[in-house]
Amino acid sequence: MAKYNITERKEKEAAYRSLVSPKLMDEMKEKILNIIVMQKKYKDKDYSAKKLAEDLGTNTRYISAVVNVRFHMNYTSFVNKFRIEEAMTILVDKRYKDLKMEEVSDMVGFSNRQSFYASFYKIMNMTPREYRLLHQAHHPAVMAQRFKKSVKGESEIV
Repeated sequence: MAKYNITERKEKEAAYRSLVSPKLMDEMKEKILNIIVMQKKYKDKDYSAKKLAEDLGTNTRYISAVVNVRFHMNYTSFVNKFRIEEAMTILVDKRYKDLKMEEVSDMVGFSNRQSFYASFYKIMNMTPREYRLLHQAHHPAVMAQRFKKSVKGESEIV
């Protein structure tokens, strides 16, 4: 018996996915991208697949089908991808260097820090804090400052 009772995940073929025509999928894909990305609805904690479906005059099954087929992920992963991309930008921006992780998480639309950390780690294979430290350490301004110190013979603990 397996220690954790882990079974291999099988790809399910949902019947409703094949009911949406490719042309309609392409149209809905563009509309979904417009609302989620261009209108930045991913930042809204309360913007669900149900609200998206209402805005598009359709139902959540169609939203789910389009996101699954065209983006190869579920709705939550799709939205979190854009949240993480924005968080990555904020984390390396020196204007936001003093923000706490909870504040960054809130800015990009996560309901709590735990879901932010979990999603960030899933996508980036590191925590948001590790990402910030890594990119600050390699930032040109930090590198220039280190170079100046090394030229002067000053030691620095890294």
